[in-house]
Amino acid sequence: MIATVINAIAVIAGGILGLLVKGRFTERFREIITQATGLAVIFIGAEGAIEQLLLPEHNPVLFVVSLVIGGLAGEALDIEGALKRLGDRLESMCGTSGGVSKSFVSASLLFCVGSMSILGSVQSGLNHDYSILLTKSILDGIYAVIFASSLGFGVLFSAVTILVYQGGITLAAGFIEPYISADVLRELSLVGGILIAGLGIDMLGIRKLKVGNLLPSMLVPALYYGILHFVR
Repeated sequence: MIATVINAIAVIAGGILGLLVKGRFTERFREIITQATGLAVIFIGAEGAIEQLLLPEHNPVLFVVSLVIGGLAGEALDIEGALKRLGDRLESMCGTSGGVSKSFVSASLLFCVGSMSILGSVQSGLNHDYSILLTKSILDGIYAVIFASSLGFGVLFSAVTILVYQGGITLAAGFIEPYISADVLRELSLVGGILIAGLGIDMLGIRKLKVGNLLPSMLVPALYYGILHFVR
């Protein structure tokens, strides 16, 4: 758990620094920072997805099926609504209406959607190998500075999401590890990259995308290859 705790602390530290920087900008400059952040998130996600698409062994259909099935499941569960309600509750507790909910949800998705969270947590739990999560901590700390400077202090609460999500995977590493094959990681990285790109599109206001409701898409590749393994 120590690497996950470090990851959460890095996000809090980066978020605080971002808030200090944010106070020095006028609304006009904060808007351009938000636009720059949205564009960056789109290309971060697109890069990760395209990298997997170019691999000759990737499944050309699975990611589409994953997004559709995952989206239907997420819509039925209303994950986006649950995340927003949690964000609204945090906003109410803080006694503010400064977009805490939006920044909390956006930052939580960015920091937790991706293969580094899963693989790093599994390695941390099984082998006490913290290298991936420590690298992720540095990246997340930098992103937290940028996110907090544009979206506000709701980013700080995403540290709790990291503790629960990555901590849970670390504790369950022994059970999860047999199912994290190279095929699963490849397809998971592809779907995760698409979701991150979708988050950037939503941040820019190009189109409202329920990225939270697409989160179950991350489970479909693992289920597919798990079933395939047992059938064989």
